[in-house]
Amino acid sequence: MLNYGALYIDRIYTVDSFAHPGEAVSSTGFSLTPGGKGLMQSIAAARAGALVYQAGKIGADGQMLLDVLSENGVHTGYIKKVNGSYCGHTVTQVNKYGNNCILQHGGTNYEITPDEIDQVLDSFSAGDILIIQNEINNIPYIVEKASNKYLKIVLNPSPVNSVVKDLDLNKISYLILNEVEGGELTGESRPVRIMDNLLSHFPHLKVVLTLGKFGTIYGDELNRIQQGAYPVEAVDSTAAGDTFLGYFISRIAMGSPSWSAMKIAALAAALSVTRVGALTSIPSWGEVLRFSADREKDKMQKSVI
Repeated sequence: MLNYGALYIDRIYTVDSFAHPGEAVSSTGFSLTPGGKGLMQSIAAARAGALVYQAGKIGADGQMLLDVLSENGVHTGYIKKVNGSYCGHTVTQVNKYGNNCILQHGGTNYEITPDEIDQVLDSFSAGDILIIQNEINNIPYIVEKASNKYLKIVLNPSPVNSVVKDLDLNKISYLILNEVEGGELTGESRPVRIMDNLLSHFPHLKVVLTLGKFGTIYGDELNRIQQGAYPVEAVDSTAAGDTFLGYFISRIAMGSPSWSAMKIAALAAALSVTRVGALTSIPSWGEVLRFSADREKDKMQKSVI
């Protein structure tokens, strides 16, 4: 499995109140963390047990990104490092009420060339899975080249903009998106109508529509599957979507049927929202199995009572 996606360094500052124009404020806390949908989804898939290769581009300041990917079992040989540029990064202010204000700079994520893409894709062949988002440049070129090689393309269209709207979704195998993104792509507001719209225009597409606390819907030309969200005490949903995608695709890559992959991904996403943070909230495969077993044990005890 190859993930050609964004790699970011997140700089997070804790402040009493956001800085206004012309004002300087002091930060009461600071953290430096790895981020980007490419990195997060790759680590989720690797923690789920999949063999994952990450492709992308980083600057001279990106060693921490390589380190965290490697530490989590993701192969980094297809990440190009350039010394004359800087990684994509965010500057986030978090105030005392928990609100945030984010400035994002794409950096090397938007310096990927067609030649670099060709070199990466040359190592993969028909049937291999490619995961892409919309946080790097040259997405249409990647889709075209991957489609010509008969790769199975998984698209997470985040953020939705003109690049995504102009893509030929006939070349996509799996479209994994949330309700807001589905509405932006189709003009529909109800989940069922979003699904109907996508499959009526692209009947060979496999669509996974995530609905937060209302669960997930899977649809293709023959089937519709609804998976409920597992009730938990949520504290931070930052990584839930990336966790779901990584776990879902990892199970699909290992041959699981869609209904089983949906269930496992829903368990992993539920467990992730019970933890604070992004990367730190993505569970391991063992943790998901224990979480599932504990839920079954609770059910049995309640049925006896």
